[in-house]
Amino acid sequence: MSRAWMDRFIDTIEWIAAAFVGIVALNIFLAVILRNTLSYNIPDSFDIGRMLLGILIFWGIAATSYRGGHITVDLVWANVGPKYKRMIDVFATLVLLFVVSVQTWTLFDKVRGTYNDNVLTFDMHMPTWPFFAVAWAGDGAAVLLIAIRTYRLIFHPEEMQEEPKIKAVE
Repeated sequence: MSRAWMDRFIDTIEWIAAAFVGIVALNIFLAVILRNTLSYNIPDSFDIGRMLLGILIFWGIAATSYRGGHITVDLVWANVGPKYKRMIDVFATLVLLFVVSVQTWTLFDKVRGTYNDNVLTFDMHMPTWPFFAVAWAGDGAAVLLIAIRTYRLIFHPEEMQEEPKIKAVE
């Protein structure tokens, strides 16, 4: 796999996650405006909103997993040399890869279950499995991005250079 292809793939995943942020915000905004100005409730707005939020969470996991933007505890990492920092990063990423892979496997079971059970929304009786499938795709993207991160951490650590962080001036 070429570096350019992987970087385009990573950027695409991040843009998809960003698009879901916009969709969730638009859904909430329209529901509130219509409810408060016209006393009109969008059918299934709540169900769609919570399923979109679930999709957003899983695509957000994909976006943050590669960049390492998730919450971390760096007490030990900050106090060791570069060799041990890299070892800790590789170990932590392998653990994350395992956990998210298992999560993806179990989420697929949820997609299959909602499809087989014909779970529908309350008002419009829309099937819910497509929402679960899109969330599952985000989780699958997270597995791929974590695998790319692991590969780069092991074989090309120079590609994982973080951008300098801005420090506050006292």
